[in-house]
Amino acid sequence: MKTNRLSKSIEAALNAQMTKEAYASQIYLAQAAWATAEGYGGVGNFLFRHAHEERNHMMKFLEYILNRGGKVTVMAIPAPDKNPSNLQDCFNKVFEQEVDNTASIYKIVKMSLEQEDWATWNFMQWFVKEQVEEETLSLNLLDKIKIAGGEKATDEALQELNKELKNMADEAPEAREATTENP
Repeated sequence: MKTNRLSKSIEAALNAQMTKEAYASQIYLAQAAWATAEGYGGVGNFLFRHAHEERNHMMKFLEYILNRGGKVTVMAIPAPDKNPSNLQDCFNKVFEQEVDNTASIYKIVKMSLEQEDWATWNFMQWFVKEQVEEETLSLNLLDKIKIAGGEKATDEALQELNKELKNMADEAPEAREATTENP
């Protein structure tokens, strides 16, 4: 009896997205370590929290594949790119990574729609909403850096941003506790 409720192509796409989420976690982790080493502990806290959140997203994909009877394939992830040159570059890289992730998620949504895999389509809606939030957050941070002077921002302005990010909650919710209303 066939128990895998995923097509081979959707299973492969979900596994690839699981790996992409692991890679996103590594990007945030590397940038968090860089920011902390540069004296921006608040920015580091923000990025460490997001590294954890991306890992939770990876686990959501893993759990979904297993729950649908699919086979999880854990793949190697590449090392993150070189460290950013400044905070603006750091958040530019964050935004670019989130936009790339959004495009990948949209491909899975389209594939699930075309294959009439309504369970996967429904599962992916949480990620569509999450990506809107992530891109918006990234853009807001880029706006704050732009207002502070961009690459020529003063140390005082960057420390204010650092302080603001330090005071953000530093715990990401566990993947299994996330809902559409509370991602």
